[in-house]
Order: sequence, then structure tokens, then C-alpha cells
Amino acid sequence: MRIFKSFEEAAVIRSPVVTTGIFDGVHVGHKTIIRRLKKLAAEYDGESVLITFHPHPRVVLYPETAGRGLKLICSQEEKTEMLRKAGLDNVIIIEFTRDFSRITGEEFVREILCGILRAKVIVVGHNHHFGFNQEGDYSQLWKWRQKYGFEAEEIPMQEVQNETVSSTRIRQAISEGYIQRANAYLDHFYIIIGTAVKDDPATGTAAGVPLITIPVTDPNKLVPPPGLYAVSCAADTYYSRGMVFIADNGSLRPRVYLHLENYEDDIPGKRMTLFFHKRLTASITGNDTGLSLAEGVREMKELIF
Repeated sequence: MRIFKSFEEAAVIRSPVVTTGIFDGVHVGHKTIIRRLKKLAAEYDGESVLITFHPHPRVVLYPETAGRGLKLICSQEEKTEMLRKAGLDNVIIIEFTRDFSRITGEEFVREILCGILRAKVIVVGHNHHFGFNQEGDYSQLWKWRQKYGFEAEEIPMQEVQNETVSSTRIRQAISEGYIQRANAYLDHFYIIIGTAVKDDPATGTAAGVPLITIPVTDPNKLVPPPGLYAVSCAADTYYSRGMVFIADNGSLRPRVYLHLENYEDDIPGKRMTLFFHKRLTASITGNDTGLSLAEGVREMKELIF
């Protein structure tokens, strides 16, 4: 998958079949759009393209309200990895600014999608809006297609177990600890990618539970609530099962503590992907405050030994 940081760089893409959006989580609905992009690209002897934006538009446009405390399923790195696995040919990551937000829907189609990229087909999800004041939508695309020489297509909403899938619904499931439900909506495991750091021996090793930490550096990354989780993890050719606990330490950026079934001395410093399977427990005391660091180590030790 090729990654571009401007529309001008991406002008080399052959016969683009394009969609736009944040694609947070790269969930089952997003994957349906990507599969359709790939099929159409094959028909047009072209390439599939996603135009996405960073930072999130709400952070730029509404920093004091909707953008404050915004939490996303994926960091930019995680989203890129999920898009790669989904088989997308190209992603164009555009810096979202207030100036960019003032481009009208028609200008976006005329000047960028058709003018610079020379899009053959523009595909949008159900009820997708774009352009200044979100004035652009599928009905407008259908009107503009003959005027600017492209085809347009809308993908219907997707459902899992008779529930409509959306990034908002997935965020709610993760924030409440319902990892298996979130994974069903995503059609893949919820992940955290980070660099492994050897933990202070006093926290775990002294209790017989060797630990490493995976710092969460993206302030907008949504982390599950305090508790103990079953995970698997990968780094290059390394793979292991393990357990993660997230402590109730009051931090705005909670640290992820990881115990690996197959620990190796060279793990610290590796870039690791954690795949969350399910929540094992929220608390050993029966309250709703989540696990403290000491409680988490004790609970983990009981489950291991």
C-alpha cells in the first residue's frame, strides 16, 4: 500500500477509484467499501484510494467542545496497518486545517477528485457528507457525475447480528469493556501498537509476574477501562499469548501492563501489536473502580499460577 501526504503527490495513481472518510477502526462497514473499491478498480484497470484526514476534523473545528477529549479506536499508525491488511492500494493522508474545511463539496469534487486525481469512480458510505458545512452527499455526486465525468456509487449501512455498525457504537463497546462485541463490529481484534518498555521490577517481577509496559502515546487513542484482558501479541516474527491489565491510576494516559507467556530478553524496545480477545475481570473487589496496580498483579498471578 502506498501512502501519500498531498493530492499532488498522489496524481500518479492510475485510474483512481476513490472514497473519503476518517475510517476510524477500519470496521466491517469500512471493509465493505474497500472491497467494492478493489472490485471497481479491477474493472477500470485502476487502483483503490482512500482520502483520509489528520488530525480529526472535530479537533480542528471544535477544540473546546466536540474535539475536547475526543477518543478514537485507532491511532494513525494502527489505522494505516488495518488499511494495509484490508488490501487497499493507496491512502492519501491530508492535514486537516480550517482553510481546508472551507472547500465546498463541489470544489472538492471538481478541483481535487476530478482535477488533480482524475477519479474514475467516487464511492461513499451511506449518509456520508463532505465539503464545507457537509453540503456534499451522494445525491449531489449523482448530479455532478455527468458534469465532471465520473461514476458514483453509494454503499448501504452494514449490520452485525441485526445491529447497525458504526465507529461510535464500537467506541462505546470498548469504553465499557465489551471487547468481544467491539471485535465483532470491527471484524478484527481491537489493537494497541506501542514500543515495549521493561517495567520496574518492583511492580511485578518481585511478585513472580514478569511485566513489560506498552505506553500509549497518542492522546486521542481510546483505551479500554481498568481491568484484566486476554491478549495475543506480535512483533516481527515473534508471537505470544499474554494478559494485559490496565490500572485505575487516575492517569489521562493509562499505561498498559503486559505479561507474556513466552517472554524473551530482547522484547523491550520492540514495536509490538497487542490483539485484545476479551476482558477477564474488571475488579477483584466487586466495585466499579477497576484494578489498582497491586490488585492487577495479584489477580494476574492467580490466573497464571
